[in-house]
Amino acid sequence: MERGIGRSVRLFRAFLVEQTEPEVFYGTLARDSCELLAELTTLDGARVLDVGAGPAEFAHEFRAAGATYVPIDHDPSVSSVRDGGVVATAEALPFADGSVDVVFSSNLWEHVRAPEHAADEMVRVVRPGGLVFLSYTNWLSPWGGHETSPWHWLGGERAVRRYTRKQGHPPKNTVDRTLFRVSVAQGLRWAENNPDVEVLAARPRYLPDVARHVLRVPGLREIVTWNLLLILRRR
Repeated sequence: MERGIGRSVRLFRAFLVEQTEPEVFYGTLARDSCELLAELTTLDGARVLDVGAGPAEFAHEFRAAGATYVPIDHDPSVSSVRDGGVVATAEALPFADGSVDVVFSSNLWEHVRAPEHAADEMVRVVRPGGLVFLSYTNWLSPWGGHETSPWHWLGGERAVRRYTRKQGHPPKNTVDRTLFRVSVAQGLRWAENNPDVEVLAARPRYLPDVARHVLRVPGLREIVTWNLLLILRRR
């Protein structure tokens, strides 16, 4: 199914209220994520592992689709983890090889020091024929600095200092500590060179599907992509 401009407008409108009405944004994103996966696999009865779980809206949508949803995060205070989740790190998933049907990871990659290792772990725990849904915000995108954006384009440390001065407290996401400078090229290189997966989709997550062609243009893709989506099938 080709996704067009209408979907992108809906997602970006929801994004505008992320800070004031997070349930609107995350609810919209969770529904969209389940719809994307439902095009490729059956969620009803599937065991879904959400690596880097956060808002409870994802738990609601996956469970409404009939999935056994297992959230995992290093922070025990995360709402979805408090509701029957697992406390662990993405780099050392406490699950057996091939033990889940779908691994879902939304906006985690930029928050781990060894993102390729975390992605390898996701592939390890998914069964042959199962899916890995991996999406992340790259550093040079307009939102790459998260709450310090777009000032991160002038330097991550400078953006943190500016935010702290303006807000009176440091940002939640601190560059090189809890937020890392991942690139679109980095994710594409990992996926294309991993012999254990088949790449089913590689495109900007929030943009119309036709925007996938921008991934062919080094440099430009780092600015335009905003958030890279990879959907992979375990061989």
